[in-house]
Amino acid sequence: MVTHQLTLSQTIANFIHYKEAVGRSEHTIADYRNTQKKLLEFFADDPSFATITRTQLINFFAWLTKEYVSDPDGVAPRGKKPLSPKTIFNIHTNCASLWAWACDEEIVERNLMRTIEPPDYEPPVIVEFTRDEIAALLKACDVTRHWRTRNTIASHRPTADQDRAIILTLIDTGIRAEELCNLTMADLNMGMNALTVRGKGAGRDKKERLVYFGKTCGKALYKYLMPRLGQPSKDNSALFLNSKAVVDRPLNRDSLYRLLQEISTRAGVKDVHPHRFRHSFAITYLRNGGDVFTLQQMLGHSDIEMVKRYAQIAQSDCANVHRKASPADNWRL
Repeated sequence: MVTHQLTLSQTIANFIHYKEAVGRSEHTIADYRNTQKKLLEFFADDPSFATITRTQLINFFAWLTKEYVSDPDGVAPRGKKPLSPKTIFNIHTNCASLWAWACDEEIVERNLMRTIEPPDYEPPVIVEFTRDEIAALLKACDVTRHWRTRNTIASHRPTADQDRAIILTLIDTGIRAEELCNLTMADLNMGMNALTVRGKGAGRDKKERLVYFGKTCGKALYKYLMPRLGQPSKDNSALFLNSKAVVDRPLNRDSLYRLLQEISTRAGVKDVHPHRFRHSFAITYLRNGGDVFTLQQMLGHSDIEMVKRYAQIAQSDCANVHRKASPADNWRL
């Protein structure tokens, strides 16, 4: 039985407030707010939430697909463009969450989103890093670009040790950008070569997991942290710092992205972003004999669908290798 007569804007505001209260990440909340803007642009008269019909919602998604044109924010003008199928899929997911919550709160009697299929979209092609690309990125951490006046000379970078530790941590653990930025000194266990990572979920202590790193990454972390090891213990201090800040500040997603762009420019490696390290870790892990269930736990995935995509790529690699290395074919039996 419906007990509330809230408008669409009031319902969304309460929904977002609830999601903030249970600890959803700021990026998830921002995604909800983006969906809110589009709903309120389509439903400009801000109707009672309970009066919205299935037909109207279908018209909303048709409008997003055929008519809506986005105008991306940012300093550099990127031009207006239609929404991608993946973005529309995400909006469908957010709306499904909104209507499910409204049912629980008895704002509506049924979840209309269950009767509307999510739009199809082709998942992006996963492109992993090669060994040479990672080696180039690590080398680019050490020195600046060559001097303009003397193209054979480059300067040593003062943040080289931290930058190498960041690159190796990303490729050796597969953790997300936000997870890396949230790491503290207390999360590092050099004795176990492990990091305590807090992933997506409700509240900071949810979905906590242990990820491991190898000797190469361990040496890089130790070298980077040596100057800080003799200082008074600050377990809650950030593991990785924003090197561009005047005072010690934690690395954040924006500063991490900028750092990777600077390194990739010097290295001449294209399409460098945190999630590509995650993809590369997962595929290489499976290619080297790891199993999908352990990988799922290390990546912090709540379901196994994304891990299956990694497994398909790794399996395809095995098939290609066998075609080239088949004993019967090469011996021409």
